[in-house]
Amino acid sequence: MAVGGAVRYISIMNIALRQPMTVDEYLAWADAQPERQRSELINGQVVAMASERVVHNRVKGRVYLALSQSMAAAGVVGEVFTDGMTVPIDDHTAYEPDALVRCGAPLPPDQLKVTDPAIVVEVKSPTTAHMDTSAKLFGYFKLASVHHYLFIDPDARTITHHERISDGTIARRDVTSGRLRFDPPGIETDVASLIGC
Repeated sequence: MAVGGAVRYISIMNIALRQPMTVDEYLAWADAQPERQRSELINGQVVAMASERVVHNRVKGRVYLALSQSMAAAGVVGEVFTDGMTVPIDDHTAYEPDALVRCGAPLPPDQLKVTDPAIVVEVKSPTTAHMDTSAKLFGYFKLASVHHYLFIDPDARTITHHERISDGTIARRDVTSGRLRFDPPGIETDVASLIGC
C-alpha cells in the first residue's frame, strides 16, 4: 500500500506545471533566446507565430510606408513600427502586431515594448484570422491609448477599421477604396496605399 502511494506521489511530482509568465518575464526570456522567433504571450503562455506569406510581408511594408508618410505630412510627432514591438495587454498577455503608430517623443532605443499605441494593424493570415478578429480586437481596445484597429485582408483586398468614438464605443466599417482618417492622431491615407493597387 505504501509503495502504491509512493508511486502515485512521484508521478504527481513529475508533472510539469507551467506557471504563467508575466509580460516582463516573457520579454526577458525572448531577449535571451539565441535566435529571434516571433511569438506572443497569451494568458501567460508563449505562443509561436507561424511564418508569413510574401503578400503578408508586402502589405506590412505598404502600411509602414503609408502611415509614416501620413505622419510626416500632418506634422504629427511619433513613430511607426512594424512587427517586433510587443504591446502588453495585461500582466500575462502581450501581442506583437504587424504594425502600429505611437504618438509622442521617440522611445529609448533598447525598449522592447510599446505600452501606448494609437493605431494597431494586423494583416490577415490563415493561422491567426480568428484571433485577430476576436481576442486581439478586444485586447487592443483595453488600452486607453488605442483609437484605431485595422484588420487588413490582402486576399479580399478589404480593410476593417475599428474606431473608438467619442462616447467610448467601438465603431466598425469595412472599406475597399477611398481614404481613411485617423483622428486622433490627425492623419489620413488612401486605402490603396495600404492594400496596394
